[in-house]
Amino acid sequence: MPKGLRDKVASNGLRQITAGALQSSGDQAVNASTVLPWVLASLGAPAALTGLLVPIRESLSMLPQALLTPLVVRVKHRKWIFVVGALVQAGAVAVMAFIAALGSGLAAGVGILVALAIFALGRCLCSIASKDVQGRTIPKGERGQLNGISTTVAGIVAITLGLAIRAFVGAELAAAHLAWLLAAGAALWVGVAVIYAGVREPVSEEAPEAQSTEVAPAKPFHGLSQAVQLLREDARFRQFVGVRGLLLVSSLSPPFIVTLSIQSGASSLAGLGGFIIASGLAALIGGRLFGRLADRSSRKVMSIGAGVASAIILSAVIVATLAEAGSASAFQSDASWWVNLFYITVYFALTLMHTGVRIGRKTYVVDMAEGDTRTTYVAVSNTAMGIILLVVGGVSALLATVHVSWALLLLAAMGLVGVFAGAKLPDVSRS
Repeated sequence: MPKGLRDKVASNGLRQITAGALQSSGDQAVNASTVLPWVLASLGAPAALTGLLVPIRESLSMLPQALLTPLVVRVKHRKWIFVVGALVQAGAVAVMAFIAALGSGLAAGVGILVALAIFALGRCLCSIASKDVQGRTIPKGERGQLNGISTTVAGIVAITLGLAIRAFVGAELAAAHLAWLLAAGAALWVGVAVIYAGVREPVSEEAPEAQSTEVAPAKPFHGLSQAVQLLREDARFRQFVGVRGLLLVSSLSPPFIVTLSIQSGASSLAGLGGFIIASGLAALIGGRLFGRLADRSSRKVMSIGAGVASAIILSAVIVATLAEAGSASAFQSDASWWVNLFYITVYFALTLMHTGVRIGRKTYVVDMAEGDTRTTYVAVSNTAMGIILLVVGGVSALLATVHVSWALLLLAAMGLVGVFAGAKLPDVSRS
């Protein structure tokens, strides 16, 4: 880090945390798993469109990153890439609010999906730029804590939303109410852009005084062909991408736990609020805890998180199988509360582990390289993950048509392999 910016670490960190807090609040207002399905339902859009929300949101925020990287590396101050991405997201959410207020039927549903696709592309720009700006402005040994604090704030926002949902059980949420929620989200994204624009960022990074010989020097990056070349030639980076793919156990399994809950007859709108609160508590607890641990060894945080998540999944599958077979009649006898409590507890534990895995892998990729090499690593790994996500998500969804437990077992097996693969990664998080 340039010497002139060392005294700006505190102010830069505060701005990034504040922007992250507003970003987390905006994410909850346009959540593809909760709010947007309600919007589509209230608009009378076909139910089939609901199944496209999460794939569009996740894939389009990752897949284009390798293609966009050549444009990003030409910008001296990467914070402006983030600002543009935040404004794109603000505009997209404003369009959603307009559609929710005035639209209806299939046309409104398609409009929401198109706006969500644009939102995801804006998020793609923010994802490329944020880790690079963090690497330029926050020293190694403090980045995990910054990620952890942002995650904690996201947890507080999720808990607040979950409590609000439970408070409104029994009341009908009209599209107009949701339009105001989306409009507030658009305003939050404008705030993100304004605050992030004040980050003091160097034009380029100074080479570390004792840079590891394992860190590849920055090379010009020109698109998808070189992304493939990077994966083929950079063994350490390829290893990280492979491990990250195996860590999907913690991100893809929670929706299947919700599905098991629904199949048990224990889920309701009140239950949905319980799941959101559980997610918020996991972020609230895990943010600070795993942030500090990731600064010590992000590699271990990823591996342990995947292993514990796999064990939780296996336990849940065993209990669900016994209940389904009728061997646990007491389990099924009072589905009104404690079956629901069981699945919410499992969901909480999985989300807690996912918090650790996410903080660990974000910290790892920032710490493993410097300068434009980091930008390239982030973009290529995210593009690769977009493809892996579609493949693994498709296979697990296909298995779920047979039984949800088969999909969970596949993810648990991936996680167990990820424990051993992650243990072989070099430790890059120590300053």
